[in-house]
Amino acid sequence: MSSEGNDPMMDFPRDTDGEVQQHFQHAAFSNPTPRNPPAEQANTRTDDPQVSPQQHALVNDNNWLTSGQFDIFEWYPKYQSCQKYFVDHAQQSGPVQAVATFANICLPFQRHSNPLSGPEPRLSPGGFMGRMNPPPHQSHTAVSLVPYLRRLVVTGLDFPGVLHGFFGDDWATGVGPLHEQERRNYLFAAKSGGWASVKKDYDILPLETVPFMRPLQNPVNAEIEAAEKSWSEWLAMEDWMVGPRAPENMGPGAEQSRQRGGRA
Repeated sequence: MSSEGNDPMMDFPRDTDGEVQQHFQHAAFSNPTPRNPPAEQANTRTDDPQVSPQQHALVNDNNWLTSGQFDIFEWYPKYQSCQKYFVDHAQQSGPVQAVATFANICLPFQRHSNPLSGPEPRLSPGGFMGRMNPPPHQSHTAVSLVPYLRRLVVTGLDFPGVLHGFFGDDWATGVGPLHEQERRNYLFAAKSGGWASVKKDYDILPLETVPFMRPLQNPVNAEIEAAEKSWSEWLAMEDWMVGPRAPENMGPGAEQSRQRGGRA
């Protein structure tokens, strides 16, 4: 866990057009790579030689929830660690406040009934807002991290350094499985409806609307193939082809049902 006095500056590199790139330098947050990567990172198989260790952490051969290798009781303490880090430390840091503002999503302390009654924000030497103490009654267990994962994914800001800055050293095992699923959900949302429909799904009304949407960042073949497999399973579900009627249990001809309407 980073000490409270070591938050480095967030740098938004810009391209020749002046548009903010959806990329952060490794200096955006201290220790951008988790010290203890999850076991799945070493076991992931991919044919892409350019896949980074961080991208390996995003991909499994099967859905993490149904693969038989996911232990919810081992995962939950890691998730709680991420909650605690986010509430007690990350939301009080200037870089995290900057990213949240850019993505137009309120941090937990800003959702308090009277957020302006707290201590005045301090400016760090670099100009970022200093740490703001959350309300004393705020419990980290009452804060869901999923809305923040969804917002980072849809805006293309879900880089390992940013995830580490938001959720701490245990991010890969604590929110990594949820992050993987939210990336897949984003692919499914794009396949299910148009731009306006997807944006509506990701807006948090009335004020925390998505300011912009980006295509899924840094996908690898294994991730896309896993999403395709899950999408085909969903199409089979729409046709009630589950259990004994599942395509894998009905012979080669049943696979054609997955190709309905060009959506598979």
